[in-house]
Amino acid sequence: MTYARFAAESKLAAGLLSFVFSSFLAPPAMPAQVRYVQQRASAGILEGVVSPDGKVRTFKGIPFAAAPVGPLRWKPPQPVTPWTGVRKAVEFAPRCMQTRVYADMVFRDLGPSEDCLYLNLWIPEVHEKSPLPVMVWIYGGGFVAGAASEPRQDGGNLCKKGVLVVTMNYRLGIFGFFSHPELARESGRDTTGNYGLQDQLAALKWVKENIAVFGGDPDNVTIFGESAGSSSVSALMASPLAKGLFRHAIGESGAIIGNSLREKSRAESEKVDVEFAKSYLGTDSLAALRALPAGEILQAASKEGAPSFGPNIDGYFLPESVEAVFAAGKQSRVPLLAGWNLDEGNFRGIFGEKEPSTRNFAMKIRSLYGANAKTILKLYPASTAAEAKRSAQDLAGDRFIAFATWKCLELHLTTGKSPVFRYRFDQTLPLPADHASSDEPTAPHAGEIEFVFQMLSSKDLPWRPEDHKVSDLMSSYWTNFAKTGDPNGESLPRWPAYMPEEFQVMHLSADPHAAPDPHRARYLFLDEIR
Repeated sequence: MTYARFAAESKLAAGLLSFVFSSFLAPPAMPAQVRYVQQRASAGILEGVVSPDGKVRTFKGIPFAAAPVGPLRWKPPQPVTPWTGVRKAVEFAPRCMQTRVYADMVFRDLGPSEDCLYLNLWIPEVHEKSPLPVMVWIYGGGFVAGAASEPRQDGGNLCKKGVLVVTMNYRLGIFGFFSHPELARESGRDTTGNYGLQDQLAALKWVKENIAVFGGDPDNVTIFGESAGSSSVSALMASPLAKGLFRHAIGESGAIIGNSLREKSRAESEKVDVEFAKSYLGTDSLAALRALPAGEILQAASKEGAPSFGPNIDGYFLPESVEAVFAAGKQSRVPLLAGWNLDEGNFRGIFGEKEPSTRNFAMKIRSLYGANAKTILKLYPASTAAEAKRSAQDLAGDRFIAFATWKCLELHLTTGKSPVFRYRFDQTLPLPADHASSDEPTAPHAGEIEFVFQMLSSKDLPWRPEDHKVSDLMSSYWTNFAKTGDPNGESLPRWPAYMPEEFQVMHLSADPHAAPDPHRARYLFLDEIR
């Protein structure tokens, strides 16, 4: 699956339910009063704010790399020029260049810009532990969209559980992943591409160098992300450049492993990207491409038929595929917590516009899997129309993102020599009051984000007491894991490690419980036939 298809299927997964979100998003609350605080970082003094209740200190829009514009377009992130005086850090910086892709994404910044390499900090004012464990969030969006300013990933509530939360922007699409032979020659390392991933690396290096002065522990950093952010987590675990920059990793729905999210080779990405530049921008000269307005490049890259721009095996950040690194045990050997949501895909991804029925399901499976269709139909049974619909929903999610996440977990379990914890998010989201009678509650792709961050208020849905219970549960598991590498804690249902033979999965819902994976045979067979 290309990253264009990844983005498209992410869009389908979220978009089919976007009617739930797009019209029911709560605007960010404005503070009643502001108290400013100052802190010196490596590049200069920053001025942030304390929340009106006095519980959270925030610094927003902190530059962690120079603006990647002009001659710095398609270059690795460069150091920030120090400033004199006090720099305001009270508003979100612009998001990186992107078009409107996902209906469920809402931003609190002023719009897209190439000058976008900034991060944000949320720090609890009162806490028992010092220094604080650090959680660095990486947003999703198919490597074509997303930003750190989304309300649903605001770190203000999560940090109150005794962690320092960091979110960062990273370059997307053609600006983050364009490859070109001239770029390889000028790099000094014979490498090209993956600038967006290198931005994430630069943010982690900023954390390593600066976070102690904000009260964070530079030696206890957890990276966590969703979808493309989770895929980024797997890439950072695989990159030799990121070793030592984090102690724990959390992946929510995604990994750059398997056929669904495979990286391009450098040769392939260079060939495709140079052809794109010639056909869509009229030149393959690097100097001429850097002279073009960013908006013109974005418009061309957004046209129908344009290639996808995503991670490649560049020989530097990724010396080989993520899967090969994990298979050889050369990834960062850190505790890993990962999983996916019950409804990552939608049954329409299998049925299309056809009626969900046993016959239509069997026909589609035969067209997709040929000689393996008989086994697939046993693993995804369809004896009734309702069962066919559920199996189609499961298969769509497995093909889209669940299998890749499972394979990452399995490889790390085998070679990572570190604890592994697996979950499935089963809590279905409440439907709005005016929903159609045919609508059914689901636990969709990206639906867990506001639960992890305890930001249910970011969406104006009729949240139930059990939703708040699950949100409190998940944020506790996530922050416990960041503190110790183990999600378990006092008064929480026991979450057993994912181990051979038992393969226990923690089901996150109003009735949280662990149980052996009942669908292991599905993933083993998908692994066998890919």
